[in-house]
Formats: sequence, structure tokens, C-alpha cells
Amino acid sequence: MSDFNAQTIAEFRANHGKVGGPFEGAPLLLLHHIGRRSGERHIVPLMYLPDPEDAATVYIFASRAGAPTHPDWYYNVLDAGNASIEVGDENVAVSVREVPEPDRTTIYDRQKELYPGFREYEEKTAGIRTIPVLALTRQT
Repeated sequence: MSDFNAQTIAEFRANHGKVGGPFEGAPLLLLHHIGRRSGERHIVPLMYLPDPEDAATVYIFASRAGAPTHPDWYYNVLDAGNASIEVGDENVAVSVREVPEPDRTTIYDRQKELYPGFREYEEKTAGIRTIPVLALTRQT
């Protein structure tokens, strides 16, 4: 895990889900997943977008800050079909599904309106890859 992620995770946990720096004021969760090849447990901090119509669902974005390839966590959670997340002080088991078009574009466009950095990620990946949107839905 990178030092940046480790610091963000520690700050998140110490401050009940709130952090400063580039994530200050943004909704942040910690995604727990297992490596599909290594079997190792991983945690990654990610911004999310709540579903306005379904309180049990949030959306995450496999942007990898505009890198030309999808992040490893994307493949891990899709392969597993489930994961767990920390939101604030709560740990939640979630099912995972990729959002198909045209809903993917609608959701991603909303995230770009709220957080312009996602527009930059999209510009960096133009013609290379489409940034996936995943729906995480609370398991009951």
C-alpha cells in the first residue's frame, strides 16, 4: 500500500470518515477487497457518489487518476462480486456490479459536475479506455 493511501486510511479512521488534503469535503469510503490472484487483503480509499434514489447504493469510479489501465481493485471486486466498505464508522458488506450504458455516462457526468478532477481523468483516458462505474449495494 502506498504511503499516501496508508496516511489517508489512518486519517479516515481517526476522524470518523473525514480527511483533509485532496479528499477534503468529498464523500470517501474505504474499499476492502481480496486480490484475485494473490489472495491478499487490500484496502483502498475512494470517492463515492450516493445514489439519489436508493440509500443502499453508492457508486465508485475506476478512474485511477486518469491512468491508461483500470486499477487492480476494479478486477478484484468484479471477479468476487462482493466486497466490504467502511463509510464513516460503519463497516458494510456490499454486492458489486458494473453499471452499463447509458446509466454509466449519466452517473459519471454527475460526478464530473461535483468534482471537476473526474473530468480531467476522463480527458486523460479519452480514446484509451472508458472509466468504469461500479454500483456497491448494501447486502441485507
